[in-house]
Amino acid sequence: METITGSIERITFYNDENGYTVLRMTPEGRITADAKARDGTVTVVGSMPELAPGETVEFSGVWFNDPKWGMQFRAEMVRPVPPATTDGIINYLASGIVKGIGPVTAERIVNHFGLKTLDILDREPHRIEEVPGLKSSLAQALVKAWADNQAMRQTMIFLQGYGISSRMAVRIYGEYGEETVTRVQEDPYRLADEVFGIGFIKADVIAQKMGVPTDAPNRIRAGLLYALNKLAQEGHTFAPRQVLLNTAAELLKVDNPTRLAAALDAQVIAGELILQTIVSPARELIEAVYLPLYFYSETGSADYLRKIAHSPSIMGAVWKKKDWPRFLGELAKKNNVSLTEQQQGAVQAALTSKVSVLTGGPGTGKTTTLQMVINALLAESRSFRLASPTGRAAKRLSEATGQVASTIHRMLGYMPDGGFDVDEDDPLEVDMVIVDESSMIDLVLFYNLLKAIRPHTHLMLVGDVDQLPSVGAGNVLRDVIDSGLAHVTRLDTIFRQSEDSLIVVNAHRVNHGEMPQVNNQSTDFFFFREEDPALAAELVVDIVQNRLPGKFGVNPLDDVQVIAPMYRGPAGVNALNDSLQIALNGSSRVVEKKLAGRLFRAGDKVMQIRNNYEKEVFNGDIGRISGINLDENQFEVIMDGRYVYYDFSEVDELTLAYCISTHRSQGGEYPIVVIPLLTQHYMMLQRNLIYTAITRAKRVCVLVGTHKALHIAVGNNKVAERYSGLLGRLKD
Repeated sequence: METITGSIERITFYNDENGYTVLRMTPEGRITADAKARDGTVTVVGSMPELAPGETVEFSGVWFNDPKWGMQFRAEMVRPVPPATTDGIINYLASGIVKGIGPVTAERIVNHFGLKTLDILDREPHRIEEVPGLKSSLAQALVKAWADNQAMRQTMIFLQGYGISSRMAVRIYGEYGEETVTRVQEDPYRLADEVFGIGFIKADVIAQKMGVPTDAPNRIRAGLLYALNKLAQEGHTFAPRQVLLNTAAELLKVDNPTRLAAALDAQVIAGELILQTIVSPARELIEAVYLPLYFYSETGSADYLRKIAHSPSIMGAVWKKKDWPRFLGELAKKNNVSLTEQQQGAVQAALTSKVSVLTGGPGTGKTTTLQMVINALLAESRSFRLASPTGRAAKRLSEATGQVASTIHRMLGYMPDGGFDVDEDDPLEVDMVIVDESSMIDLVLFYNLLKAIRPHTHLMLVGDVDQLPSVGAGNVLRDVIDSGLAHVTRLDTIFRQSEDSLIVVNAHRVNHGEMPQVNNQSTDFFFFREEDPALAAELVVDIVQNRLPGKFGVNPLDDVQVIAPMYRGPAGVNALNDSLQIALNGSSRVVEKKLAGRLFRAGDKVMQIRNNYEKEVFNGDIGRISGINLDENQFEVIMDGRYVYYDFSEVDELTLAYCISTHRSQGGEYPIVVIPLLTQHYMMLQRNLIYTAITRAKRVCVLVGTHKALHIAVGNNKVAERYSGLLGRLKD
């Protein structure tokens, strides 16, 4: 191998997933003439840490002649080298390699220390305080950042050698610190268990490069856990034993059933997995394998819900002798509403039944009925709490009822360690707990909710059971409805509609397996036909950018939400985000930063995709990037009128939100919704998916695609079955 050293001029390509990079550098010393471009640079390719223009780097590798791109240097080893000129040092310090150092600060430091700057940072860092005009607090922060960065840089180079991207390397270093190299060498599979964002697949790649045998016990153990977690991500709370073994065998490429079965049994004995024979709803015996989290959540949920359902009501004396027709009539008159008999029954059931469910489609009066339940509680001075699974849904609930509502996590006092402050030892001191958008509640959250409810308190679940089930494991709302423990009211009379309005009507038609009316004669429901996916994507952009603002006078960023069934493809979430970003926020004068393989620009519409309780932002919150501070390596994002700051290292919590998936749209409501629907989305063309997307629209719904794709979606009511033992345990 040869070694070349030089200054990086520009990064042509960087793949965050594997670190593969194409860059141009100006080499030091003599280089063969046919390797240089006209500007004197050479091309270097290979997997490496994320580098920045201005850095001086030493590459070890080989020259090769690419048939298309010409002479290139394929780097096998990468070693950053301290720059030797003052300009190089300024560029190096300001490249973002150390948080807090921008161009102005870097120039100030280098002007004071000159070529000795890096040596002083390494050997006499306290002298940084000598720099004129540099605050002591910033100087101390820079000293610490420099020391941390140097140690992390060496660790990143070690990890990069095993195919780990720089972004993931930063996260690993944040978990293990200076022990990173030792811990990874001891057992690379621990990364899958202990570091967010590094699953079994990435850990397995590292292990294979480190020479770990394919049938090593640690690998089989990690593979079984991964297979079970993967099934949980698909909504299952357990896996039948043989299904798990088959899934793991295919995943691990291990053709040794006896070895896999023995490893599974060992994990059961060790308590890492739980094996229990359960009875399915079809009365069949199943050897069910659980991750402990889901086993205890499932058994605990069944126990707590039965206890709540069968305990006497704390409000029993209040409602026992009520003249319900008179009481409800006066309540409705006082609030200037009219309740159907079905709605009156739902209000009475919520107040007298320990566990009740109110379900129904859009426009059927769920909110009005819920408001009457709240008014009845207020009339009798009874205490209650309102909550929803997401921040968006909680905000909508508060606006609809005029009462304080919160996320379930916030109501229960979620703590950074993953636990809850409100639980069975310190439960909610209220007479009733009401949860809206209950179709989104997964099993683990439901368990923590039930633990925080006193046995004598009422529980009311409100939601549309026909929408998509929770993203997390379980099918909670449907299981509670089918259990017989709850008084269930399904509202079916449509109230919210006008003669030329079709959103509500078409949503119900889809839910009943009927094709929606798409003759474009209404004022709020439109269908644009286009079979070619690429042309359909262009049409979506035109509709959002030009047609909707022209017809309805709306803001395409604030009032329009594109919702796509799939992430991949020309009309998928990823491609549409790129296209809409260019169309709606493509000014060349906007500050931008490319991170984790994605381009973020000031003014971008973004979504929070993880709950972050320190920042008080939650999964599904949508905001706008109001500024990008390249000196501080930070994004400034406005969320619900509040400024939230993200370090560049936290970028994995944000995603572009010009287009979002149907699952991510749950709990949200938007003035205008645009939905691409093509046969290329075949795997996701399901009735509950298109129904959920349509019901997100408040004023206008636009479909773009083909009648065939719409017909497939409406006709496909085969919701994927989820392995869950909750219903059986509730009926037991």
